[in-house]
Amino acid sequence: MPQKKIAVIQDLSGFGRCSLTVAIPIVSALGVQCCPVPTSIFSNHTAYPHYFFEDYTKKMPEYISHWKRLGLSFDGIYTGFLGSKKQIAIVKEFIEEFGSEGCKVIIDPVMGDDGRTYATYTKQMCREMKKLVEYADILTPNLTEACILSDTPYRASGWKKAELVDLAKRLSAGQSKKVVITGIGSGEYIGNLVYEPGSIPRLLRTHKAGRSRCGTGDVFASIIAANAVKEIPFEQSVRQASDFVKACILRSDELKIPLTDGVCFEEKLELLTRKRQR
Repeated sequence: MPQKKIAVIQDLSGFGRCSLTVAIPIVSALGVQCCPVPTSIFSNHTAYPHYFFEDYTKKMPEYISHWKRLGLSFDGIYTGFLGSKKQIAIVKEFIEEFGSEGCKVIIDPVMGDDGRTYATYTKQMCREMKKLVEYADILTPNLTEACILSDTPYRASGWKKAELVDLAKRLSAGQSKKVVITGIGSGEYIGNLVYEPGSIPRLLRTHKAGRSRCGTGDVFASIIAANAVKEIPFEQSVRQASDFVKACILRSDELKIPLTDGVCFEEKLELLTRKRQR
């Protein structure tokens, strides 16, 4: 079988372990060719006190046009943080152009956390993201993003499984869309709701480990994306992503990595490659 390849549409941050600097090594470690489409260039992500930034929105169509001329095709398309309404529109066009039959579309709707949208996210962008997620085969929102996308009031805790399942069903919109809602807090536990049409929804819980860090959502979604094009069962993929993120957080705490520096996933990549080689 030919090696699978996936187009990854995200920003590139030179320091801080997020977006493409996470996706490229993790997707590659899982044996899938990672083909990046940069949306912008940062010296380091925006949680640091200052940073260099260059917007690639105007350059993206020409960049993509060369892929069209080459007649490239992909087994998957994976999108992460998008910085403007125009970028969301470009991604829609990309999916329509390259999302051929059998191509998996994985959308990580990076919009906010802790009940709030990120400072860069306008109401108009939220409306456009709701349209974009209709293209997804797999959707990976955190609890905040799931609430925004479904117009559901957010609360930090006290969610019953039936409520979460209803939330996932609304995001799936009666389609064959798979949904994992991440970061569901419940006392000493953190959970992920796995929804797959035709299967029993599962709330996978584990003890909270370490402290919240930048980029963990990108680590999680990158594993889900790579496994999707390899036809790994969805629940198995979510379990692997959860276990890997937890191991990375614990190791990062051991090494006293600053929170803004993300997780030192490099120390744990063998967990992904070893499993692949079995």
